[in-house]
Amino acid sequence: MRYIDDDPVASSGALWLVRHPQPLIEAGVCYGATDVPADAAATRSCALELARQLPRGARLICSPLKRCMQLGEELLRLRTDLSASTDGRLVEMDFGCWEKWRWDDIPKAAIDAWTAEFGRWRFGGKQSVQELMDRVAGAWAETRVAARPAVWITHAGVIRAAMLLSAGIASVQRSDQWPRKPLGFGAHLRLY
Repeated sequence: MRYIDDDPVASSGALWLVRHPQPLIEAGVCYGATDVPADAAATRSCALELARQLPRGARLICSPLKRCMQLGEELLRLRTDLSASTDGRLVEMDFGCWEKWRWDDIPKAAIDAWTAEFGRWRFGGKQSVQELMDRVAGAWAETRVAARPAVWITHAGVIRAAMLLSAGIASVQRSDQWPRKPLGFGAHLRLY
């Protein structure tokens, strides 16, 4: 994985991965595809920081979920040179029947089954990690073809998938292949 430093030439072709700010949901709740808003103050703070750092004319590509759209809208108010669109491929993994459950309340047998067949098991019956990887790979390929910088405002799972794709890994079979530490709320990472 290659990271960009402050070199403006390198930044011009960069892909910025931005995780949405803190969502308004209780800590410890599984909320992947659940559409919850983000904290307004955290969103403004994140937008102000990003507005100072993003290259001119960057393309914002947002997950259509509220917690990402709020940040995109705030950035557009601050930076009129940015263009924006949404892409459903940047939505977080759908955890199906486990959405809105506390992680601690999800049966251990369900977690164990997911871990045992991590890449292909549809945790909660809805989507597998490999299906997430495949849809993110489609967005990744389209974004990488463009000559101008792009900013994905998205979710932890999508960012983890993009990190693997940047390292040349397109398929995940085991849970130990998945990046362990998520990017913090409102944090960003620049790849090229």
